[in-house]
Amino acid sequence: MPTYTFLSDEWLDEVAKLTANAGGGVMPDSVSLNLVVTGGPQGDRELHISGGTFASGLEDGAPTKLTLPYDVAKNMFIKGDQSAAMQAFMSGQIKVEGDMTKLMAMQQSGGADSAALQEKLREITAED
Repeated sequence: MPTYTFLSDEWLDEVAKLTANAGGGVMPDSVSLNLVVTGGPQGDRELHISGGTFASGLEDGAPTKLTLPYDVAKNMFIKGDQSAAMQAFMSGQIKVEGDMTKLMAMQQSGGADSAALQEKLREITAED
């Protein structure tokens, strides 16, 4: 199976396919979140999570925006390391704008079989 750089256009395309095939994303469909991921191999990326999956660009009307380093984003979304996310937040590496209560929805499980989808995301993501 080919691997792709985390958050690259090719990776986002594969994630959309995996999410469609799984019948749900790694986060609840109700989550609407903008992300600015800094310091990645392709530079800074503006993304959003909507409908349970990642997509390019910021979404108008998203109640919350996270700005975070690439390695922290990868630990959170690919490795599922919530303790790393909490440590990064407490140390100021994650900046939150907007409604922080919406972040609580990220801790809920995702779609139909989010554990299987999470494993597939790990399989398609290059180590960098």
